[in-house]
Amino acid sequence: MPVRSLFATRFYEAAIAPALVAELEEACRALAQEDRAGRAWSKAHGYRGYTSYASLNDLPERDPRFDDLQRALRRHLADFAEACALDLDGKRLKLDSLWVNVMKPGAVHSGHIHPHSIVSGTVYVAVPPGSGALKLEDPRLPMLMAAPPRRADAPEDLSTFVYAEPKPGSVFLWESWLRHEVKPNQAKGERISVSFNYRL
Repeated sequence: MPVRSLFATRFYEAAIAPALVAELEEACRALAQEDRAGRAWSKAHGYRGYTSYASLNDLPERDPRFDDLQRALRRHLADFAEACALDLDGKRLKLDSLWVNVMKPGAVHSGHIHPHSIVSGTVYVAVPPGSGALKLEDPRLPMLMAAPPRRADAPEDLSTFVYAEPKPGSVFLWESWLRHEVKPNQAKGERISVSFNYRL
C-alpha cells in the first residue's frame, strides 16, 4: 500500500468499578465543602466550581478513597505505557499529582498541556447529561500552516479535533504533551472528575 500512517497519538479509555465511583463522588463533594483554600483559589481564578489543584497535594494520603483510586489506576497506566511503547527501563510510572474538579454549570477549562509529566488523565465521577466532552487537539496543528481543513467525513485519526465523551467511571489517559480542553458544562448539575499526572 503506498500510504502509511506515521507518528501515532495514543488515547486510552477504560473504566473503574462503580463502587469506587460512588465513594469518589462522596469524597470529592466533601472536599469541595471543606477545602476553604481551594474554594478561595477557584473564586480568585474564575473557576466556576471547585478544584483542589492549587490547595491540596496529598489526597491519597489524606483519604483512603483516593489511595484506592491510585491503586486502581496502576494497571491502566502499565497498559497505556505498553501501548505507547514507552521504554521505562524497568521502572514504573509514579503519581506526581492528583486533584479534584467540581465544575458547576457553565464551567469550562480552556486548551492546555501538562508540562513536566509523562502521562496525564482523568477519571470521571459524575457526568450529568450535557456536561460536555473532552476535546483533544491534533498536536501538529500549529505547523499545518497553509493546509486546508479536513473534510467532515475524515476518519478519527485524520481529524483536527477529537471529542471523547465520558461516562461515570470513565478513565481517560494520554501523553502529557497532548493539548486538550474541557468543553463547557451545559448540564443542570455539577460535573465531577479527578485528574492526575504521572512521571518517572
